[in-house]
Amino acid sequence: MARTPLSMEPTGWFQVAWSPEIAVGDVHTMKYFSREMVAWRSASGKVSVFDAYCEHLGAHLGHGGHVEGENLVCPFHGWEWNNQGRNVCIPYEKHPNRGRRIRSYPTVERNEAVWIWFDVDGRPPYFEVPDMFADFDDDKTADDYYQPYPAATLFRPGLAIHPQYVMENGVDFAHFKFVHKTPFMPEFTRHDFAGPVSHVDFTIAFEEGATLESTSSRVESLNAGLGCSVTKSFGMLDNRTMPAVTPVDDETSDVRFTVWIGRKEGEADEPMTHYGETMAGLIIEQFEADIEIWAHQRYSDPPALSQKEFQGFTALRTWATQFYPNGGAVGTDPDRPSSGALVKAPTP
Repeated sequence: MARTPLSMEPTGWFQVAWSPEIAVGDVHTMKYFSREMVAWRSASGKVSVFDAYCEHLGAHLGHGGHVEGENLVCPFHGWEWNNQGRNVCIPYEKHPNRGRRIRSYPTVERNEAVWIWFDVDGRPPYFEVPDMFADFDDDKTADDYYQPYPAATLFRPGLAIHPQYVMENGVDFAHFKFVHKTPFMPEFTRHDFAGPVSHVDFTIAFEEGATLESTSSRVESLNAGLGCSVTKSFGMLDNRTMPAVTPVDDETSDVRFTVWIGRKEGEADEPMTHYGETMAGLIIEQFEADIEIWAHQRYSDPPALSQKEFQGFTALRTWATQFYPNGGAVGTDPDRPSSGALVKAPTP
């Protein structure tokens, strides 16, 4: 795959695991943003994510490191590091080394997932991971949906996909008919790219003249940066989804997808049912159809847009530039518009 002209180090929140994958005392190895990392859960249940190497002599904390109470212990010499990456104990000295610190990443657990904040300049978070339930305008809670993990999740590691591809999908009305086989293209009712968390809402009709209560689905999306998106769908099927694309290196990303299916009446105590798995499977199949396109896509800059496409793509690509260290482009031709720039819309 040719390297994307977009930086693979955008600022924002990125999913690195599902919460149930990291039990108390677990130490997980991972690689994101071309950095070896470890994720670990302390005795009190707090998840932390560090760069993987001990600041003492460089041992990899994910290979033999273990959790003791609230600290991560190096397997080489037993140095202990707290959840801020600070050395708090050298077992053969009276005092810790207060001058050394392992890089730690702001970490939150939300929507059954573990998220880290990444910024190449080390700036703190300036927006939050949306809450799958609290941030939509209704009174639904997680108890109204089947537990998604693991039956209603998808994990595809190491794909040649950039996070922005997924966000652009949200304004790409034309692909629904050709990729997802919907009989009608969606009608967008909201495009709001005023801040780091954008809003995209639309309705898909499955029969001509369909009403919201019969054969149409309404979708509301919150996009927090380029790495985190949550959607609420209702009408034909009550569901919520969470696609997440996290860069691994300069060419590949890990893709995760989580589906919440609204419970059928009388099944409140079931973690997941055959009905829930079946409905989630159908939604995951649709997302996999998108993945097949993204994994072989070349980023087109500037793209050849139709008149109807121009407004949505212009708004999204302009919005996306705020998350890149240099405005988006790396290694582009200086005689061409920079990534995020769009040529004038064609006239009819």
